[in-house]
Amino acid sequence: MKGLLSTALLPPLILSLVCVTTVASAPKRPGPHHPPTANAPVTEAFKAEKAQQHPIPFMLGTVPSTYKPLPRQDVLITHATVLDGAGHRFDDADVLSRDGKIIAIGTHLEGGNARVIDASGRWVTPGLIDPHSHDGTYSMPLTSIDDESSDVSEISSPIAADTWIEHAINTQDASFIYALQGGVTTLQVLPGSTPQIGGRAVTLHPIPATNVAAMKFPNAPQGLKMACGENAKGYFGGKGMRPTSRQGEMANFRDIFSQAAGYRDQWNHYEQDPHGPPPSRDLKLDTLAAVLNGDLRVNIHCYRADDMAEMQALATEFDFKIVAFHHTVEGYKNPDLFTKTGTCAIVWPDWWGFKMEANDGIRENAAILDAAGACVTVHSDSPVIGQRLNIEAAKAAAAGRHMGLPEPPEHIIKWITSNPAKVLGLEDRIGTLAPGYNADIVIWSGDPFSIYSKADTVMIDGAIAYDRNDPTYQPLSDFQLGRKAGGVQ
Repeated sequence: MKGLLSTALLPPLILSLVCVTTVASAPKRPGPHHPPTANAPVTEAFKAEKAQQHPIPFMLGTVPSTYKPLPRQDVLITHATVLDGAGHRFDDADVLSRDGKIIAIGTHLEGGNARVIDASGRWVTPGLIDPHSHDGTYSMPLTSIDDESSDVSEISSPIAADTWIEHAINTQDASFIYALQGGVTTLQVLPGSTPQIGGRAVTLHPIPATNVAAMKFPNAPQGLKMACGENAKGYFGGKGMRPTSRQGEMANFRDIFSQAAGYRDQWNHYEQDPHGPPPSRDLKLDTLAAVLNGDLRVNIHCYRADDMAEMQALATEFDFKIVAFHHTVEGYKNPDLFTKTGTCAIVWPDWWGFKMEANDGIRENAAILDAAGACVTVHSDSPVIGQRLNIEAAKAAAAGRHMGLPEPPEHIIKWITSNPAKVLGLEDRIGTLAPGYNADIVIWSGDPFSIYSKADTVMIDGAIAYDRNDPTYQPLSDFQLGRKAGGVQ
């Protein structure tokens, strides 16, 4: 057959080579049930299918909020002294809320069918925000009787980045109710500071609920708790574990963040070229990869100025942002650390001397940082102080005034409203009384920075959550309930 190669005339060796060449050069087409080969282009449809099967897991596991505002009505508060949380004071002013939002601040406002509350002689502020609470995990009075009832820290490892504090919260803790009675409308519950990385935080409204999802602030960014200094090296070192020193702590941090960077790179590569199985899941590295991606807001327990500088160096090395240093006892020694980075300083007004790294605490700390232009916030870290954040701010302001750094109430209120809202990533929703913001409002019996003033009415999302003069709005937790003495009545 002229012009054709007959395989029947070829020797066996040549025949085998022809067959191999023919098979190798034939194009491969994936069938309907087979993935593309490594050399085939990755289509968007294929990537989408793989992403649905194996999504990047760094932020997976978040239980959505089921919080629903309490029954509410439109409210017009009249003739009040108003501190708006943005640095302004309005005398004899009105505040109008509608459908859970602030509508206006002014004088002689028309409220239509709104309920009118005459606040003559009283003060109005945004709801207070506690950026550092352990309510629900270090429940009073249980922990004063039996410390084993505390779930504030997972102390099996210095790196507990895989834990979420919301999985531990006892919603029956009466501290939530006491915080509400003190004007607190939002709080961030953090893990404790024994581990170097204590786990993920959660932001809540202090309202009665049977589960934590019903308290969760809708769509609030998630935080992470880290800690430097004495706690980790003292606890784990005392058990013969690493870290036993500050350099050991830093080595642990650098090691785990190096692992997280590699883990993130594996998932990013898989996302771009999703052939083969996805990387193996690691819950600790999920959390820290989310930090590197900027999806978790990093809060660090730190006392000494040199420790804070080391932690900022760590953040620079691994390219993540520290949202706030908590306690910040020596913050006054290095205000530039805060003003140059935008990191907030979360302080006590007068805690000092209870351990070595707190020995240089001073009452003027908040005022000095504030005068330097830093974002200053007052926190509780205690279920008792969490009931009196306004008085904590008053003490810090008084210390500043005594050293020649006076600030008016309209400025000081920012330390417990709009500044902590920045820490939580909620500065466009709460912490300020302005049109469009959530109607989280406190009506005080007088100047909120007076020890004699009390929160008369507390509103969350436009609903009255607490009223000092109306038993209808005075919720109780199960811890506060019991039988009357003398048997059944």
